[in-house]
Amino acid sequence: MPFPSPHQKAVLKKMSLTIDLKRLLIFLGFAFLISWGTALMIFLTGGLENSPSLRIENASISLATLLLATGYMFGPALANIFTRLITKEGFSDLHLKPNFDGGRWRYYLIAWFLPGILVILGMACFFLLMPKYYDPELTTLIDQISAASKTPGLSPWAIIFIQTLQALFFAPVLNALSTFGEEFGWRGYLQPKLMPLGPRKAILLTGLIWGLWHAPIILMGYNYGLDYWGAPFLGPIAMIWFTMTVGTLLGWMTLKTGCLWPAVIGHGALNGIAALGLLLTRNNPSTLLGPTPVGLIGGIGFTLMAVLILLIPKGLREIEFK
Repeated sequence: MPFPSPHQKAVLKKMSLTIDLKRLLIFLGFAFLISWGTALMIFLTGGLENSPSLRIENASISLATLLLATGYMFGPALANIFTRLITKEGFSDLHLKPNFDGGRWRYYLIAWFLPGILVILGMACFFLLMPKYYDPELTTLIDQISAASKTPGLSPWAIIFIQTLQALFFAPVLNALSTFGEEFGWRGYLQPKLMPLGPRKAILLTGLIWGLWHAPIILMGYNYGLDYWGAPFLGPIAMIWFTMTVGTLLGWMTLKTGCLWPAVIGHGALNGIAALGLLLTRNNPSTLLGPTPVGLIGGIGFTLMAVLILLIPKGLREIEFK
């Protein structure tokens, strides 16, 4: 059989992209319908601030927290499954098998520790640029301990140190279940479907969609609250910037290993340490700026890393994700 001509190759590529586009739209429809539908339930039952409390065994949890952790965060994962079932795509390419060959184990190590380092870097930059918001006396932490009617056996700084170590070493595993719901959808399904556009466009567009997906809960005060300048409409824009920069790191690790576990680990590592800066803060800084990584200054480490990945000549060459 003769090799396809350039025209035939272009037609085949267009056909392949059309098939992927159909599946892509079905996936996005499910992901946004499930998650934004859950957000509507949260809004109608009091939002994030006034959500009713539920008793589960001996613990109390708000309905909003429960819905966020289940229906909202697992919307992308469910969309992956539903799309494969409806389009009969099958489950042979879930990208769940860990890949350590050829030194790829390094990307798992990067996923485990680099997000925490970048969070600390961004936090340090924020306090260096805006020292009036730095609280060396750790008033916030002391107030939290007092509110819990506890007497600390360690100094507040020792508690900060221990919490940081726990976040760096254990959070990637402890948070893996919650972050899997997002990563199984975004890096496990959406990003591969966008790969015909090229790795850079696929990574950035995945990050943009990921950020837009957060919009309803950001508008209700998630991550940024509701008392920043330009609230609540600048929050979703800042979130899109954050997800595009963080998504570049997570997407790059996924490409290099052909597996989504580094993204799951990296996302879990980020979530485990993201709030550290709040314990060192006073005078209510704008959450659009920091000190957490969702702020423009607090997230400077992820921004620099994204620029490096996207601009380095061989950063996205020889990709393994097929």
